[in-house]
Amino acid sequence: MSTPARQWPMLSVLAATAVGLLTTAMGQARVGCLVIGVALIAASVMRRVLPSVGMLAVRSRFTDMITYGVLGVAITLLALVMEPGPWLRLPFLESAVRFTVR
Repeated sequence: MSTPARQWPMLSVLAATAVGLLTTAMGQARVGCLVIGVALIAASVMRRVLPSVGMLAVRSRFTDMITYGVLGVAITLLALVMEPGPWLRLPFLESAVRFTVR
């Protein structure tokens, strides 16, 4: 397989991230962040499932999976609880904000 063809996992994650950033720049911050989070979760899954992922492999397989997965889940959760009108309400978040901000 040629070198550019081996890089499709990295290129797909970069393309999805670019779409998420463009969507965020166009004023849809929640949707853009969701796209970026899902792209990172997909990177974690690809790192686990595929034998060769090109430049998506930076560290050991386990470290890459954990790093991509944790960042993807964190960004996705932050997008879901984003104000105004969060799509997901976490009960402990109200009290945490009350103690830290107010």
